Formats: sequence, C-alpha cells, structure tokens
Amino acid sequence: MQVLFARHRTPVYRWLLRFVGNEIVAEDLLSEVFFDVWRQVGRFEGRSAVTTWLLSIARFKALSARRRRTHAELNEVIEATVADSADNAEVAPEKKHEGDTTRRLEQALARTP
Repeated sequence: MQVLFARHRTPVYRWLLRFVGNEIVAEDLLSEVFFDVWRQVGRFEGRSAVTTWLLSIARFKALSARRRRTHAELNEVIEATVADSADNAEVAPEKKHEGDTTRRLEQALARTP
C-alpha cells in the first residue's frame, strides 16, 4: 500500500485538484480514494491498469464532492433569499443592500479574466 500510495498520489492529487479546483477538497478526496483502495484491494481484478482503477475511484469521489458542494451552495442561496422573521424594518433593508453588494462583487469577479 505504501508503494502504491507513493507512486500514484501525485498524479491522482493533481487530477483531483483540476477537477474540484480546491486544494483542501482535493487533499481530502485523495485520502478517501486511497482509503477505498485499501478497503477494496481484493476487488481489483487486473483487467485494467492500476492508474485507471485509481482514477475511476477518484472520479466517483470528485463527482460526489461536486454534487455536495452544489447542494450546499444552493442551500446558501436559498437561505439568503428567505426573509428572517426576526428582521425589523431597520435590519431588512441593510441585509438586502449587503446581498446586492455581494452579488455585484461576485458578478464582477466572474467577469475578471
């Protein structure tokens, strides 16, 4: 397992990083990939290269992480659009202004090359 990890960790990590675009998430996924490899090593039948097997596990993990992240981002957007019943007449306009500013900033960053 040590040799397998030493030989394949860098290419798998780089692939994960390109896919998820976040170093911390890529590192977490790398750990999950090799943990799964350790648990499933008996299932490897040798019909494909080890690299292919590792990258297929990494792909599955990355897709799952991307789905979770998308759901979390959607929940944050929905949460931000729902009015807080505790807001009074003074706080509500401030929150709306903060949300507009954040949205404009995100749009400007998205247009920046």
